[in-house]
Amino acid sequence: MDAAAEQLRSRIADRSVTVAVIGLGYVGLPLASAFAHAGVRTLGVDIDPGKPEALAAGRDYLPHLGEGFAARLRDTGRFIATTDFGVLREAGAVLICVPTPLGPHREPDLSYVLDTAGRGAESLDPGRATLVVLESTTYPGTTRDLLLPALRAGGRAGRLLVAYSPERENPGGDMTTGEIPRLVGGLDQDATDLACALYRLAIERVLPVASPEVAEAAKLLENVYRSVNIALVNEMKLILEPMGINVHEVIEAAATKPFGFQRFDPGPGLGGHCIPIDPYYLAWKARGMGIPARFIELAGQINHDMPGHVVGRVVRALNDRRVALPDARVLVLGLAYKKDVADVRESPALEIITRLRELGAAVEYHDPLIPATHKMRRYDLGMTSIELTDDALEQADAVVIATDHSSYDWQRIADRARLVIDTRNATRDVTGPREHIVLA
Repeated sequence: MDAAAEQLRSRIADRSVTVAVIGLGYVGLPLASAFAHAGVRTLGVDIDPGKPEALAAGRDYLPHLGEGFAARLRDTGRFIATTDFGVLREAGAVLICVPTPLGPHREPDLSYVLDTAGRGAESLDPGRATLVVLESTTYPGTTRDLLLPALRAGGRAGRLLVAYSPERENPGGDMTTGEIPRLVGGLDQDATDLACALYRLAIERVLPVASPEVAEAAKLLENVYRSVNIALVNEMKLILEPMGINVHEVIEAAATKPFGFQRFDPGPGLGGHCIPIDPYYLAWKARGMGIPARFIELAGQINHDMPGHVVGRVVRALNDRRVALPDARVLVLGLAYKKDVADVRESPALEIITRLRELGAAVEYHDPLIPATHKMRRYDLGMTSIELTDDALEQADAVVIATDHSSYDWQRIADRARLVIDTRNATRDVTGPREHIVLA
């Protein structure tokens, strides 16, 4: 290890290193908090001026992190948020936590990563070593073949040590960022060693792997595993439904096996920042090498089709009651992609609402965590959450349960609604008549 890298190692060891986190969203903000609370001076950088303003005021904008999260972070005295990339000259370590979405043809969109690398490289201190770690999910080879050249193209970087460490955030989960094990793969041994040392300041268990490519592929495997298994139970639902067999009862029965089976539950489709997107990164990379990713592509198609299946069930259930969809009022319960989380990224509820509207239905929604929709990449619904009154339930021709938030009173909903389309098996414990409840 050369002298510049040794100096950085020393600053990490005595916690005098300054860490910069670029991207203060669902991944970057809890990561920045973990370092600040571990006693490390932390800089947060985001192109959205609203985020630094909110954090400076101690105002929460990610509810799943808990009330008072921003104020506690501010009060550490070790965190500053800004839109100014120039602060990176003070950092010994830069952690990139920006989006990696899909393009219009489900191809990887790495523009945020490359733009961030280009802007960041212009501000790095050329007189010392800087550790740069990419956390955004991507295909194998991105760190080596794209990130490193983009950093070097900035022209100011001194000694660069580059690594990949995939984020493993689980919004609404039980584990904190510091409790979730970390994988780290550097472009060389020095980068791996320094990145591991850095993360160990804030994270309990850090595991080095042989290369960035191994870490990149491991992250994709984690999400492909979930995608394929969710697709499996979604397809089981499609198969068992015409047979009159309740897929949820089948899963409950299978889950009694103490080995060789892990439970996954069907739903209205996939949502969130990982599973609907990440498998396509690997499929795209494989396709470019002439390797068919059959499992991945098929699972993606099954999961992608689930909102359409839900809409079909709504149409059929209304037809059975002699109500045409263009004449129907539909109330969708839950806009978030996941229970008890205020996150609508890739939420299947957005697609369900869009399709119902396109078919002529009058659609309203209620979500206790999402008071209004906002413009997104593919959706701009322009909707506001209505109050969930008895009248709202009774006047709807169909109530679609898209997200099973804990705050919902399922018995009340089942008692008041004329027709319930339940995509989450949320009404399983409801007592009384069930003829008006349709599992979808």
